[in-house]
Amino acid sequence: MVTHRQIWDSLDRLAKRHGLTPSGLARRAKLDPTAFNRSKRIGRSGRHRWPSTESIAKVLEATGEDFAEFLKGGGIDFEPRSVPMLGFARAGAGGYFDSGGFPVGQGWERVPLPGAAANGTYALEVTGDSMLPLYRDGDTLIVSPAETARRGDRVVVKTMDGEVMAKILHRKTADRLELHSLNPEHAPRTVQLRDVEWIARIMWASQ
Repeated sequence: MVTHRQIWDSLDRLAKRHGLTPSGLARRAKLDPTAFNRSKRIGRSGRHRWPSTESIAKVLEATGEDFAEFLKGGGIDFEPRSVPMLGFARAGAGGYFDSGGFPVGQGWERVPLPGAAANGTYALEVTGDSMLPLYRDGDTLIVSPAETARRGDRVVVKTMDGEVMAKILHRKTADRLELHSLNPEHAPRTVQLRDVEWIARIMWASQ
């Protein structure tokens, strides 16, 4: 996890590399000269204040630094990691997942994933156009069975009979899942929980 102190350390060290004070760095990026002052980093109530992503982007542009080096200045590990990847069409076959939806067995490829990922995170490659317009053929879905799926989340669901589908979790009750389709041409679907082998949350998609 990235901390408040690490981000501010990254900014301070970037400024130092360029022979600037935090105020000088802000001016170079055409920001308010006080934007990075230490007095602005903690609010009156003691709440941490973070630099905005827009401010960081302007600083990187003004100094010619890249984001990975910026993060390393604060001791943030930005080395790419990899996760197992499987084609979506193969996900329904046996032997690729345990009963909790975590990847197991052979036949997985590896794809790079920047930053940290929860144990068990994996990738599914979209095949075909059944998930249009949200996901296209060749898109990669990053999926985590370790994350709790809540209403409105995009999820992958595997049924006991081997069907694997990407849906939007509309509602979960004590005995069923109500799922909406990513493709508006497909009707909503209700699945009994006794017929669900596992459900995993789609964290993001690489498009």
